[in-house]
Amino acid sequence: MTKIESVLVANRGEIARRIIRTLREQGLRSIAVYSEADATSAHVREADEAVLIGPAPAAQSYLSVDAVIRAARETEVHAIHPGYGFLSESVALAAACADEGIIFVGPSVHALEVMGDKATARDHVSARGVPVVPGFNAEGLSDDEIALRADEVGYPLLVKPSAGGGGKGMEVVTQASGLDAALASARRVAASAFGDDSLILERLIARPRHIEVQVFGDQHGTVIALGERECTLQRRHQKVIEEAPSAGLPDGMHDRLFEAAVRAAESVSYVGAGTVEFLVDADSPEDFFFIEMNTRLQVEHPVTEEVTGLDLVALQLAVAAGEALPATPALHGHAVEARIYAESPERGFLPSTGRILQFTAPRGVRVDAAIETGIEVTGFYDPMIAKVIAHGPDRATALARLDEALAHTVVLGVDTNIAFLRQLCTNERVVAGDLDTGLIETLLPVVAATPSERMLAAAKSELQHETGAAGSFLMRETGSRRASPVWDALTDVSAVQVAFLTDTDEVLDASDASVDPLPAAIDADGAVWVVEEGRTSRLRPLTRRQRMQRRLAAQHPVAKETSPEARAPMPGSVVAVHVEDGSAVSAGQPLVSIEAMKMEHPVLAPHDGTARLLVAVGDQTRRDQAVAIVTAATQNDNNEDSHDGGTP
Repeated sequence: MTKIESVLVANRGEIARRIIRTLREQGLRSIAVYSEADATSAHVREADEAVLIGPAPAAQSYLSVDAVIRAARETEVHAIHPGYGFLSESVALAAACADEGIIFVGPSVHALEVMGDKATARDHVSARGVPVVPGFNAEGLSDDEIALRADEVGYPLLVKPSAGGGGKGMEVVTQASGLDAALASARRVAASAFGDDSLILERLIARPRHIEVQVFGDQHGTVIALGERECTLQRRHQKVIEEAPSAGLPDGMHDRLFEAAVRAAESVSYVGAGTVEFLVDADSPEDFFFIEMNTRLQVEHPVTEEVTGLDLVALQLAVAAGEALPATPALHGHAVEARIYAESPERGFLPSTGRILQFTAPRGVRVDAAIETGIEVTGFYDPMIAKVIAHGPDRATALARLDEALAHTVVLGVDTNIAFLRQLCTNERVVAGDLDTGLIETLLPVVAATPSERMLAAAKSELQHETGAAGSFLMRETGSRRASPVWDALTDVSAVQVAFLTDTDEVLDASDASVDPLPAAIDADGAVWVVEEGRTSRLRPLTRRQRMQRRLAAQHPVAKETSPEARAPMPGSVVAVHVEDGSAVSAGQPLVSIEAMKMEHPVLAPHDGTARLLVAVGDQTRRDQAVAIVTAATQNDNNEDSHDGGTP
C-alpha cells in the first residue's frame, strides 16, 4: 500500500469543500487551488494551503493541466483528487500524475480513455453484452452522411458530444429539418466545454427514466455495486432531484442492472468510484440501455452515502492507496437530494449572478454548499450553489423532510430554484413515483407568484430598519445613492405605505401592519430581497412620483412599438454571432448566442428589419445590455418598395 498524507483538490465550490472535510477528518493535509474569481471562496479558506492557478475563465485555471500539476509540484502533494467536472475525467491529468509520481484519485488512463468517450464506451460495453440504445458514432462522417444514418435510425434523435457529460451540448432533433442546426450547436458547445466536437446520435426514448448504479473497484480486481440512484427529474439533461434507491423497479431488475454495471466496470479493470448510467423505458421498465460511464465521483453521491453509511471520498482515498474494498453494505432507508441553482425559473431558468446577502442552511438535514453570506456568484462557473439532502426510513418521509428543509433554506441576493424544488417535492406524480425525464417540462412555464402581504411588510420593515439603526452602515455601502429620490422615499419612515416594483413590473403597496419577521436584505442597488418558505422576491422601492406615473400609465395605456433593441437576458459571454451586420432579419430569428454558467442562450430579433450588431464573439455582456439594434422598415420605405419598377 501507498501512504497518502497530502491531497491537492483540483476543483472548487461545494465539492472542494466536501473533499476537504473528509481530508480534515482523516488528518490529511489539504491543498486547494483557486482562480482569481475564487480568491475569497470558502474552499480556499478551509484548506490547509491554497494555490492561485490562473484567471477566472476555467480554461485558464481549473481546466489547465499544467497549472494543476505546477501547484502539485510546488506543494509536494502525494495525491490529486479531481472532484467532478473540470479535469475529473481528464486522460491528460491522469497521465501527468503518473509521469510526476503523484497518485491520481480515480481510474487508470486506459479506463478513462475507453469510458471517457461515449462512442468508444458504447461500442466497448456492447461487445460485452451490455444493452445499448440504437444509434451511431458520427466521428469522421460528413453532415450528409450523418443525415443518411439518422434516417436509418429514425427520429426523434438525441445528438450529444462523445466527450464530457452533464448534459452539455445535448440536442433533441424531432425531424430531419432540425438536424443541421442541432449538429452545429452541439459541436460548438462540445468544442468549448470539452475541447472535442465529435458527436454520437441515438434514438430518443419517448418516456425515459434515468437510473444509475454506483460502482467501486479496487486494485485487487474487485468491483462492487453500491446500489442504484434515480436521476430522472432533469431539465435540459441537467439533474435537479436525485434519490437512492430508485422510485421503484420491477422485481429482479436491480440484480440485472447491478450485473450489467459491474460487467462494464470490470471490462476496464476499474479502480475507484464510478457510475454506470442507464435509460429505463418508463412504459416498459423491464428494458434498460447503457448511456455512459462517469469515471468519477458524481454530484449526487451523498444520497448513496446516506443509505449505505459510507464516506465515498474516504473510500476513494483508501482504494487509491491500495486498500481492498470492504464488504458491500446493506442499504437503509431512502435519501433524496435537491440541487439549488442560481437561476430564475420564472425567467426561463436564466442564470443569476450577484452577491449573496444572506445564506442560512436548514437544520436536521445534510447541506453541501458552495456559498456563504458575502460571496459573489459569478457567471464563470456552473450555477449549482448548494445541495440539500434528506434521509428517512421510506421515500415519502424523505421527500417530506426535503420539502420542509427547502422551506427553511434562505438565499438572498441571487435568484434560485428553491420554490420550484418545493413544487417538485410535492408534485402528485413525483410523490407517486410516476417519473420520466420529461416530467419537469410539463410544469413549465413557471409563473412568478405575487409577493404576499407578509413579504411586502417585511420588505418595508427592512427598509425602515436599515435607514434607522443601520444608518452608518448604509452610509458606507450606498454612498451617493442616499441623495437620490429613491433614497428620499426610503428614509421617509413616517409613510403609512411604501410601494414596491416587482420583477414582473407589478406595483404593490406594503401596509404598515405588524407581521412576524421574515429574512430580508437590501442589495447594492437599493432593492429589497425577502424570502418566505423558500419563495424569494426582489422588490424595488418606488418614490411617490414613480408610483403615480405608473398608475397613470396603467389607466391610459398606449400601444407601443416593439423596442428595436435586442438585449442580453443575463450576464455572459458572446459565443456565436448568427447574422451579418446590416443584414435583413425576421422576428424571432437568432442574432447572437450568449453563454453563462455553461448554458447557451440565443438572443432573438424583436421584429423584422435590419440588424446592427453591437457585440462580437468573445465580448462579455451584462444583464439587459443591448447586443443588437433591429431597425424596422418604415411605412415610407414600404410604399417606395411597392412602386419599384412602376411608372413614375
